[in-house]
Amino acid sequence: MANQDSQSTPPKDKSAFGIFMHELARGSLIVPILAIITGLLLGGLIVAVTTDQVYTAWSRSPLEAIGVGINAALRSYSALFNGAIGNPERIADALASGEAAALRRAFNPFFESLIKSVPYIFAGLAVALGFRAGLFNIGAEGQLFMGAVASVYVGFAVKGLPAIIHLPLALGAGALGGAIWGFIPGWLKAKTGGHEVINTIMMNYIAFRLSEYLLRGPLQRPDTTNPISPFIETTAQLPRFFESPIRFHLGFFIALAAAYGVYWLLFKTRLGFELRTVGANPNAARYAGMNILVITVLAMSLSGALAGMAGANEVLGVNYTLAPAFSSGYGFDSIALALIGRSHPVGVVLAALLFGTLRNGALQMQIAANVPVDIISVMQALILAFIAAPAIIRTIYRLRAPQQQEDGLHVRGWGG
Repeated sequence: MANQDSQSTPPKDKSAFGIFMHELARGSLIVPILAIITGLLLGGLIVAVTTDQVYTAWSRSPLEAIGVGINAALRSYSALFNGAIGNPERIADALASGEAAALRRAFNPFFESLIKSVPYIFAGLAVALGFRAGLFNIGAEGQLFMGAVASVYVGFAVKGLPAIIHLPLALGAGALGGAIWGFIPGWLKAKTGGHEVINTIMMNYIAFRLSEYLLRGPLQRPDTTNPISPFIETTAQLPRFFESPIRFHLGFFIALAAAYGVYWLLFKTRLGFELRTVGANPNAARYAGMNILVITVLAMSLSGALAGMAGANEVLGVNYTLAPAFSSGYGFDSIALALIGRSHPVGVVLAALLFGTLRNGALQMQIAANVPVDIISVMQALILAFIAAPAIIRTIYRLRAPQQQEDGLHVRGWGG
């Protein structure tokens, strides 16, 4: 009884981080944490059993083969760490020398991981916001593309404006492009009952083909036959804080501000309460007088705007131009981020930092340890599978099943 009372006691700290830590303390986040750990362990096992040296050593001794496999996994994760965070020896030498160029090179992997996390944060928040409203937004990738298209056009076509006007205008265009792409399936859901999963999947394909058409037509750079846009104006570029090779830019802090904004919207405003109520029980929300149509359309539009900001930040802060397939599946990975973060902005940010770190270190892992970058995708898939099937984690680690339903997603089914 005491344990149950302690779990139901509301957190004293009402901040976003305080509420998140309360969820952690009462054990509702233990499954996602163990899912991440288990995914990493199984990833190391896959590396070990797919190493050629293991099979060569197996013919001599099983114990030797196990040792070789463990060394291969450790070597891979060491390369992953060095590529994602930085080589500790190189960082120590740079700090000892005090040379600015050496310091930038040593800390560049860490800042590059933060850069990789920015689109994950925006896209993860987009899906999480939809989840909270009972909507399954699988169209974040397409919304991300349309946000990138809108922002790059404003970035290179609008000239003569100061940066204080041009940059917010380009960011706003990206958010608007994504919002429009989210509004359409939201309106279809509210007015016709068309399921958002089907509609957002179809909108993804339209966004991909439309962006390819635009990059071979109105948005194509005039001095090339390649499907690529002109470079944006310097006044539309997100400011960078360090010299080359570090590309860390203002977009990271904009993403953190967006995360706080989503938290404030969901948990501190009447609109957020209505969004969560509709997501939890639309019939009760309708009985209470809430406008389900408006809330559904607004939720999908806001979700699309956040995804569009992910594309805008990649264009304005990293690439400065737009080419086909510029996104490496950020929108699709965002579904996993929202699940791992339990649709809480703090959880989404932490999950985005994890995925950004894994993605940034994958290349170095392939170069130094000769391990394919696809192993990172396998790890992410395993983590998502364990999140989606928490009974597996509870069985493996002999965790007690919750006495009452955990706070989680309230996504309505296909007939919802």
